[in-house]
Amino acid sequence: MPTSKTMRYRLLDVALVVTGAMVASEFCAADLAVAGARLFAASATAFSAALSLAIFPLLGVYLLRSRRVLASLTGRVLFAWFATQAFTLLVTLTIHRANPAPYIWFACWTGVTAGTLLASRVIVHAILSRTRHARSNLRRVAIVGTAEHCEQLVRKIAATPESGFNAVMTLDLNAPPANAASAIPRYNEMFAFAQHVRSENVRELWLALPISEQALISALVDEFRNDLINIRFLPDVRSLALFDGGLVDLIGVPAINLIASPLSPLALARKDIFDRAFATVALVALAPLLLVIALAIKLSSRGPVLFTQQRKGADGQVFRILKFRSMTMHTQHAGVVQQATRNDPRITAVGALLRRTSLDELPQFFNVLRGDMSVVGPRPHAIEHDALYQTIVDDYIHRYRIKPGITGWAQINGFRGETDRIEKMQGRVDHDLFYLRNWSFALDLRIVIATVKRGFKHSNAY
Repeated sequence: MPTSKTMRYRLLDVALVVTGAMVASEFCAADLAVAGARLFAASATAFSAALSLAIFPLLGVYLLRSRRVLASLTGRVLFAWFATQAFTLLVTLTIHRANPAPYIWFACWTGVTAGTLLASRVIVHAILSRTRHARSNLRRVAIVGTAEHCEQLVRKIAATPESGFNAVMTLDLNAPPANAASAIPRYNEMFAFAQHVRSENVRELWLALPISEQALISALVDEFRNDLINIRFLPDVRSLALFDGGLVDLIGVPAINLIASPLSPLALARKDIFDRAFATVALVALAPLLLVIALAIKLSSRGPVLFTQQRKGADGQVFRILKFRSMTMHTQHAGVVQQATRNDPRITAVGALLRRTSLDELPQFFNVLRGDMSVVGPRPHAIEHDALYQTIVDDYIHRYRIKPGITGWAQINGFRGETDRIEKMQGRVDHDLFYLRNWSFALDLRIVIATVKRGFKHSNAY
């Protein structure tokens, strides 16, 4: 549910989209002289305004924080706007095929609105930065923690003054007394710490402690029970959690994920919507190429155009993956999968080209439409390989926590093709887990762009 602040940002963006269309109409009146062109423009404006309400949140535009560098913020806004306009143009051209398309007006509108969307972000960013850096509303924070976790929080607060917090002291009962070079006062005794908290009028107490420190947590809560201080528990679960331990609500009870999918159900739903929309556009755009490849396979060797094989998807569910056939028909023994090797005699001439350029993977967009796969995610392996690697590669099983992808973080970082050594598979899994821990739409888009730019040719693909 969007907050009131987020809703105001959304309405502002819609207003900027409509205003940009009106401004472009003034500059490009000649391009709208025909009634059909004006109808096209009106439809495009309405559709774009409505679509921005869906695409902007989907691509995380309103999740941006002012602590992000301005280049990152503007990059995401521009991508969301250009994606909106691409869909708008595609849909409007389809609906108004009989009407002349005012391309000059459309380009002017896109440019004007891009400028105003960026200007609005720059202005808000500048105001927030100036306000926060002026320390007009900083909340003083005292942090109780052990060693690294406590220091990590202090560094994060110092690096993000616009967050509204200012760390002013710490307590670590196991630490030696602070020296004169300490950036902020550090205590190792509770009584002196409590006195300083009260004398400095601190209103935020953060308990960055392991769950095992229940006695200390209870003592601190009891100490400040009658003070008007916000006490927040930021549990240190780094030694237990595979992924970042986010707080979730289960049957009305707060819970911390230690080993669970790091993507929330809402994030998975948004990713699924993006996947299916992307796959639809990709299949329409690539239809001629798919037909050419299918014809080349059929004419070059005997056998079906498509090759299918069982793979495991999200939560270990088995599905049949689709690929263009790149090998000659050969006998496969049950329970044994022989990976393709360099100069493999089974690979056809057409298949060699398809494998080097990854074009043999294109039918997997149909798997994405069916919901078996995602555009970006861990690459699926043969079930026989899963059974082997699951027992010898650390955390291998956690790749199943989301849908497998056509491309992934491991693939654009060189972990692609034959896995003839355990170290290669461990590297691939480590990259897959990094993707799970750090997933965002921005990361997905970065992987897609990198795949298009450099993924069509790789020395490990054969």
